[in-house]
Formats: sequence, structure tokens, C-alpha cells
Amino acid sequence: MVQVIERLPKKQRHQQLLKHMEDNPFMTDRELTRLLKVSIQTVRLDRMELGIPELRERLKLMAERSYDPVRSLQADEVIGEIVDLQLDRSAISIFEIGEEHAFSRSGIARGHHLFAQANSLAVAVINDEVALTATADIRFLRPVRLGEKCIAKAYVRRAGQRSKAKVEVFSYVGDELVFEGQFMIHRSGGEAAGIEGGDEH
Repeated sequence: MVQVIERLPKKQRHQQLLKHMEDNPFMTDRELTRLLKVSIQTVRLDRMELGIPELRERLKLMAERSYDPVRSLQADEVIGEIVDLQLDRSAISIFEIGEEHAFSRSGIARGHHLFAQANSLAVAVINDEVALTATADIRFLRPVRLGEKCIAKAYVRRAGQRSKAKVEVFSYVGDELVFEGQFMIHRSGGEAAGIEGGDEH
């Protein structure tokens, strides 16, 4: 059955898997099944043969790596744990939903916590002493529940102005997109007067 699903010889499949993991170490097994056109069992076996740990272990390893220091916020002002930061380029954080972040009756995360993770990451990725959120266009795509881990990925896009930056943030639980936002961030070089602060504190 698995032989029918597999499209590439094993050696080529392994090469592609390694390339995908190099490009995006946070890729889930389900994402790999779609890219490689194989079953999830095949992906897991391939990872084991190649010595690639599961996503949770890869996240731990990333967290131990060195990355750029946050300039625009204090480290404890970022909601979630930053595991990768390349100033003015991209950033990734992980936020686990605890009891204090969820409604007690439903176990669903309060929306402002998901927003705070994304918004603080959008500010933290800016390479400036002061960065403030000017506008935010956000969408909640599905409820996030107690115990789930949100992986937020921020990408800095050009805004056409030196005093502003556009930052896109996508938050995932596993390989499912649960939140997305576009943030316009003012840098300290711009006119920041009257602009409201960017994080939930």
C-alpha cells in the first residue's frame, strides 16, 4: 500500500525531505506528507532513518541556539518564548495555552492572548530601540484550546517608508493556521506621537 503512495525513489525522497527541513525546520509531518506525496507513516520512518527529531525536539534545539537580541522590548515583554529572531527579517515564538489564558467554562483561549503573542513578536522583530504598533488587521481562524501550543511566525515586509515597517504574522497549532495579522509598525525615527503602544502591557 505504501509503495503505491510513494512517488519518488527513497534516496531522492530523503534528499527532498532534508532540503525542506533545511528551508523550514518547523515543518510538520503533515506538511511533509503533502510536499512529498507520501503517507505520514513514511515521513516518520524517513525522519527516523535520517536522524531528524520530531517537531517538539526541533523546537527545543532551536530555542537553545543563539539569535539576535530583542531591541524594541524587554525580553519578558514578549508574549511566548522566542526561538528564532533575525532582526528586520523574521522571528518565531512559541506560546502554550495555560489555564490562565483560557475561559474556564470552555477551555478556549482568550483572543487577546493570541493577539498579544503576534503583536509583541511583530514589535520584537524590528531592529530599533523604540517600535510601536500603528495599525493591526487581524483574523482569528479557529479557536485555540487549553494545552495547545501556538507557533507564531513573523515576517518583515517593506513598507516603502523608512519610519514604518509592515509585519505579517501567522500563528499555527501543528500545521493548522489559527490566526493571521498584518501590523504596521512605527520605528523610533518616525513620527510616533499619538501612536498607541504595541503590546498588551
